[in-house]
Amino acid sequence: MLDSEVPATSKNSSVISEADSQRTLYPYVTGTSVVGIKYKDGILMAADMGGSYGSTLRYKGVERMKPVGKHSLIGASGELSDFQEILRYLDELMLYDNLWDNGNSLGPKEVHNYLTRVMYNRRNQFNPLWNSLVLGGVKNGQKYLGTVNMIGVHYEDNHVATGFGNHLARPILRDEWHENLSFEDGVKLLEKCMRVLLYRDRSAVNKLQATNITEEGVTISQPYALKTSWNLAAFKNPTVGAEGSW
Repeated sequence: MLDSEVPATSKNSSVISEADSQRTLYPYVTGTSVVGIKYKDGILMAADMGGSYGSTLRYKGVERMKPVGKHSLIGASGELSDFQEILRYLDELMLYDNLWDNGNSLGPKEVHNYLTRVMYNRRNQFNPLWNSLVLGGVKNGQKYLGTVNMIGVHYEDNHVATGFGNHLARPILRDEWHENLSFEDGVKLLEKCMRVLLYRDRSAVNKLQATNITEEGVTISQPYALKTSWNLAAFKNPTVGAEGSW
């Protein structure tokens, strides 16, 4: 059959199917690093509240850490609308779990395993969720902290980070973290990491939230700012020694 002889309905359905199969090729509004650590009594997590539209810091009050059920907390880097979709998935998961009404509830390990399957499945459909996630929590005295990225690569550790935090915060954590950290020392260590990220990550803002997860539940702090100093010599002349011939 010649193209001119193809029924109009077939042409329209072809156009519709092509439109339906479109994929997100790059993120639009994104958040930067999330850092999480285990400490003596639970899990601590921190993230700033910036939302970047391309290279522009468009939003400065975005919450990127949310409770999941009774025992867990999720933090996200990357595309904020995809994070909202993930939260919708988790709401449905928690609702389904509660409907069993059997006295049990999903813990952080189960939620993390679920997220690894979701991210890997979407990647295999060539329609990934453009996020890197941190999932932490405490259930029955067991602390759990893990991460998963947009293609399903995941691991569990005593401290994790996403975005630039993988490059700038993890070295600090490897040097200074220990399993008997008190709450106060854990907060100071997280703030040190967030201060380094603020100095070196153009997508970070000096407005952050810290979160504490214990057996009793999740506590998310009010937004606050870190004390900073921009009088360091490296900030005064950042291009010294790197002048080009032109």
